[in-house]
Amino acid sequence: MNRFVLRSVKQCLVNGQRYYGSGGGGGMVYGSALVGRSVHLSGQRNGVMFGGFEWRRMMSSAPASMEKAPSEKKEQEKEEMKGKDVVASSYWGISRPTITREDGTVWPWNCFMPWETYKADVSIDLKKHHVPKNFLDKLAYKTVKFLRIPVDLFFQRRYGCHAMMLETVAAVPGMVGGMLLHLKSLRKFQQTGGWIKALLEEAENERMHLMTIVELVKPKWYERLLVLAVQGVFFNGFFVLYLSSPKLAHRFVGYLEEEAVFSYTEYLESIESGETENVPAPAIAIDYWRLPKDARLKDVITVIRADEAHHRDINHFASDIQFQGKELREAPAPIGYH
Repeated sequence: MNRFVLRSVKQCLVNGQRYYGSGGGGGMVYGSALVGRSVHLSGQRNGVMFGGFEWRRMMSSAPASMEKAPSEKKEQEKEEMKGKDVVASSYWGISRPTITREDGTVWPWNCFMPWETYKADVSIDLKKHHVPKNFLDKLAYKTVKFLRIPVDLFFQRRYGCHAMMLETVAAVPGMVGGMLLHLKSLRKFQQTGGWIKALLEEAENERMHLMTIVELVKPKWYERLLVLAVQGVFFNGFFVLYLSSPKLAHRFVGYLEEEAVFSYTEYLESIESGETENVPAPAIAIDYWRLPKDARLKDVITVIRADEAHHRDINHFASDIQFQGKELREAPAPIGYH
């Protein structure tokens, strides 16, 4: 048995020398290593264990002197990346040009561009109200009034947190309406009169309200959980509502925006009375609404309230069109009317 083991080891050594010298012409180097381990030989008697060897060939596409451990390569890559901006692969030919403000400074935002900014029209009538005329109007109005009760009880005079929750809800209807109009346009091969864009603009504008509010108010963990629950329920509920009755859905949003105007008016009154500190405006708000560099919280809430009043008018207008027995595509959409 000992002779058998020695003969096996000798044969492995001879083969290893052959493999090592066979790759010189092809640019390939074959290295070999003997890895010792304990093995149980078949046919062993009386439980006797013999030492054996496993032969392993290792192949590389580069000379052994040029090979580097993976850890060394990673360290080298990290050193090369230091001081350099991470740039996406240009294979697809996609690259963002350098965008600057009017004063020549680099535009800092990726979530919106300079041509998407605007000066809010704050001269809009804030007291405008649609008087309920029929059953669906009254249903929408009473529902909004009922939903306001638990919200007021929960947030009370925490106007910033109230505004945050309001915007997570207000950004949903425009997205749902725009999405369903988009699908309808595809099914029926019809234009929509610009209403898809108008509703998606509304959703984006409401989302920018939220991005501004969270710079001022940091939501607590339980408020984040509340947002998840409310968004899940409201999205699905409004989705079904818009499918079943678009005119009721738009009327509901119109009344919801009326309450938003009222809530932001209360927020402004708390700032003017000194109850809420009139802190400097976030940078994102200054660029989005083209506010002065020294703008304060009062300026931000004023323009947000004006936006909500515009959304109120758009949704009541959309509902009126459909109550007249017409489709939205038959009336020009108020694109850019924030």
